[in-house]
Amino acid sequence: MISKTYTDQMGREVTIASPPRRIVSLVPSQTEFLIDIGALVVGRTKFCVHPTDQVKDLPVIGGTKNFHIDKIRQLKPDLIIGNKEENYREGIEELEKEFPVWMSDIYTLKDSFEMMSSIGQLCDLEAPAKAIIGDCKKATENVKRTKSGKVIYLIWKDPWMAAGKNTFIDHLLNHLGYENLITGDRYPELTTEQITDLNPEKILFSSEPFPFKEKHLEKARGQWPKADCQLVDGELYSWYGSRLRFWSK
Repeated sequence: MISKTYTDQMGREVTIASPPRRIVSLVPSQTEFLIDIGALVVGRTKFCVHPTDQVKDLPVIGGTKNFHIDKIRQLKPDLIIGNKEENYREGIEELEKEFPVWMSDIYTLKDSFEMMSSIGQLCDLEAPAKAIIGDCKKATENVKRTKSGKVIYLIWKDPWMAAGKNTFIDHLLNHLGYENLITGDRYPELTTEQITDLNPEKILFSSEPFPFKEKHLEKARGQWPKADCQLVDGELYSWYGSRLRFWSK
């Protein structure tokens, strides 16, 4: 097997046995993409739930921010795929002492397409990767500027947390045509009063990471009667892999 050196999205050089035969994925969106292109995934996080039939029998190595290095070591991966935001730096630094670790760093749709292309290349699966990227580009282009309104996108409660600037969610909101009222960086905490003062036309309640349900919307409509409170599929808004194919008007 030939070793090749690649540059990941954080600008790090990663040398791997090409193509990799045993991959551990630390990111749900990327796990789904890897399996969709036919890569040999041998380990996943507990949040890697798609594709359902293929992941259900894969070993779980913990969460995205508390993965167990001893369990990963037992799987003998020749490549680990992670993400700058999803995973914690100290854990990644420990892993890269023993294994090749390729990291993505994604804020835009362009970044996501580049991630998929790069992974397709390093896995020697460029054709299926290219096909999926084409489907994702078509789906996301079809919904460009199809939405409108001043919005707040909530990802958590107690305390309220919203998607702000320098996030993939913010980029996607703008792509869809929304105006994100949250000008703070990353995922700021908000009080109920602050949300009221921002006077959003729409409040989008994500199905993840906090599992917002219809019961939460009923209470929210009482708190913010002027806002159109909607439950949205968090996977569509935050998964930057092949799940982007499922966007539709």
